[in-house]
Amino acid sequence: MDSSLFLQQMVNGFSLGSMYALIAIGYTMVYGVLRLINFAHGDIMMVGAYAALFSMTSLSLPFGFALLFAITVAIILGVFTDRVAYKPLRKAPRISLLITAIGISFLLENVFQVIFGGTPRSFPVPAYFEQLVTIGSINLAMTAILVPIITLFLLSVVLFILYKTKYGMAIRALAFDISTVHLMGIDANMIISIVFALGSSLAAIGGVFWALNYPSIDPLMGVLIGLKAFAAAVLGGIGSVGGAVLGGFIIGFTEVVAVALFPDLAGFKDAFAFIFLILVLLFKPTGILGYNFEKSRF
Repeated sequence: MDSSLFLQQMVNGFSLGSMYALIAIGYTMVYGVLRLINFAHGDIMMVGAYAALFSMTSLSLPFGFALLFAITVAIILGVFTDRVAYKPLRKAPRISLLITAIGISFLLENVFQVIFGGTPRSFPVPAYFEQLVTIGSINLAMTAILVPIITLFLLSVVLFILYKTKYGMAIRALAFDISTVHLMGIDANMIISIVFALGSSLAAIGGVFWALNYPSIDPLMGVLIGLKAFAAAVLGGIGSVGGAVLGGFIIGFTEVVAVALFPDLAGFKDAFAFIFLILVLLFKPTGILGYNFEKSRF
């Protein structure tokens, strides 16, 4: 493989990893606060993609407004899910929350199969995103350039919220000790809703970006993508926002570059994320940027 093609595949890998990272942030934030692996999170991404599709095709909204519509729908769904399904189980055993999350995932998938059908739907990609950018001898799709940049920007926004705002301070306090937060007069349920809103909005953005890169969506698209994003969160260090992004980049980069170097592995590319997951759980369960979760958060 020549150097220009390798560099092109590197950029494509980071673009793919950025989409995993956006979804992984939601996993890691919810886990940091509730110790819940929200397996419905990948389906929130799917809902965001379908919301954008609906707004562009049925409501004739331009892409920018369609993205805002998708984010709004995802936030409403995420907060509603927390209030209806998770809030009543705050003091229940963790396995109850986990089973509930899996049930919500199945519910969303089947509801969207009933509404939109199980056949993949074509996503209308705006002409701007189909442009090719030539840098030297490298030809890159516009999305391959924009997605990592936007992901890093959104990461900085999330970190700013967590460390520079009173809501971020409340989120970190809640993650550390929910009982003390109640004693301090902080509305824990509102803070948890903010966490779900942040995670759901990022998942929706990730879903729309995925539809731009792979313009075919279906009700089950969030299953595998969500599991890979979960693997990214564990790889980077569950509970660490920066670790979630790092894990997403590593998995996306590995998927693309490994297949480019060894084409015979193309049929096994989906296994890389889970190989990383197994290795991390065996040798470093806290992840790359992990820490003692009883002493620190995010």
